[in-house]
Amino acid sequence: MSWKSITEHARSAPDSPAIVDGAGTLTWREVADQVARVASRFLSVAPAPGERVAVVGDNAAATLVAHLAGLRAGVGTVATSRQLTAAEMADQFTDAGVMAVVTGPIGRDAATEAAARLGLRAVVVHGADAGRAERWPDWLAGPVEGIPADRPASPPLVYTSGTTGRARGTEVRWTGERPATATDYFDAVSSGSHFPTGPHLVVGPLQHNGPLTALRHLAAAEPVVVLSRFDAEECLRLIARHRVASTVMVPTHFQRLLALAPETRERYDVSSLRLVSHTGSACPPEVKRAMIEWFGPVLVEAYGASEVGTVARIDSTEWLAHLGSVGKAAAPFEAVVVDDDATPLPTGAVGHLAFRAPDGNGVRYHADPEKTRSAYLAPGLFTLGDVGYLDADGYIFITDRSADMVVSGGVNLYPAESEAVLTEHPDVADVAVIGVPDKDLGEALRALVVATGAPPDADELDAFCRARLAGYKCPKSYEFVSGLARNAMGKLDKRFLRRPYWGSDRTITG
Repeated sequence: MSWKSITEHARSAPDSPAIVDGAGTLTWREVADQVARVASRFLSVAPAPGERVAVVGDNAAATLVAHLAGLRAGVGTVATSRQLTAAEMADQFTDAGVMAVVTGPIGRDAATEAAARLGLRAVVVHGADAGRAERWPDWLAGPVEGIPADRPASPPLVYTSGTTGRARGTEVRWTGERPATATDYFDAVSSGSHFPTGPHLVVGPLQHNGPLTALRHLAAAEPVVVLSRFDAEECLRLIARHRVASTVMVPTHFQRLLALAPETRERYDVSSLRLVSHTGSACPPEVKRAMIEWFGPVLVEAYGASEVGTVARIDSTEWLAHLGSVGKAAAPFEAVVVDDDATPLPTGAVGHLAFRAPDGNGVRYHADPEKTRSAYLAPGLFTLGDVGYLDADGYIFITDRSADMVVSGGVNLYPAESEAVLTEHPDVADVAVIGVPDKDLGEALRALVVATGAPPDADELDAFCRARLAGYKCPKSYEFVSGLARNAMGKLDKRFLRRPYWGSDRTITG
């Protein structure tokens, strides 16, 4: 596959649907034309290698067109959360070397403010009044310039919450070794889609790595359907209407689908599905079994992280034979369980779950060598922060989490971000943010607060946090306590603090 596949598709089937979203349909002819024009504009605002364009992740056709244009032009895009505050966006833009922003209506105000603070070269708005910014239709009407043949490859960046209270970027891991040129990188990305032929449905936010893999399917000249905002029945309607072949979901999506009335579920034909990749967080066994009984044995679980890609996977048949496993290590990774000194443990022993990887395939973060080093337990041996064991057949089982991380609705959240904000409140003497069970999201953030005097109002603390952080990073609930457990080194003992809420030694969902 290559860019020629899209242009040839635009000639052979010009009016066939390429992208369907809540606003309408783009044909292959329109996609080929729009990508070429936007790629030209990207090169005009970010001409130097290493300069990037932020794409705020509204679930809309324009978001996919912008990312595809970045791949085509060799201008790295930065997948940016539409829920971030202006200050958070400005921090990420500075870190990533962003020169311009493409945004939809949800992130427009924050993106415009962040761009003004930094003096960026352009802000382009689609799906809403642009105000003083540039209009997306004007970009689509611009001239088409040639792409330099030797333009270096520049993969998209995604940002994850940070262990130190600051989000860090990482390149998407869609290829093994990165090809040298943008043209070769586009070819590698388009030929590496793991989805079956046929329409692919996007149900998660297009700022996260899982939903963004739809870009590879589109680059391979396969159609993509975008759900603007997740609604369980609308999801089923789109699957049935467009005969969707594949999608990526998280367990929260499964739970909301299963919550529909039986007569509603039976109304829609889902037999076209051949692959439902699920990721993001552990899926409760009873939920996964119910989904397999409904959709058929099409579920494939992918375990990994944005900063390294998929390190293990398991299909439905394997999972039914190894209940609770996340599968075997995926090439080129090797799974190993080690103790606190990184010494390998025997089969069945519980310890730190780690992976060996060839040079260049391990965890790495953009412009942050210290955070990259912190992911390694030993040279060539990295961890994603989970505790577990391997059985005699090499299947991986996760029992708990060692990292100070909460997985809520498939999104990785590091409590350090909200803790850092809440400690600035004058009525907060100490605070620990932990993950507690949540029926819908699996886990949710809960703040354990030691007040300086009389406990402040929880709504006041929530407003204080939301004024400084994206809402999804703020605690869902607040509890006032007299003190917080710490270890001998003075560090918060998060596992001890979590345990009363979970009712077992396991303090994570799944």
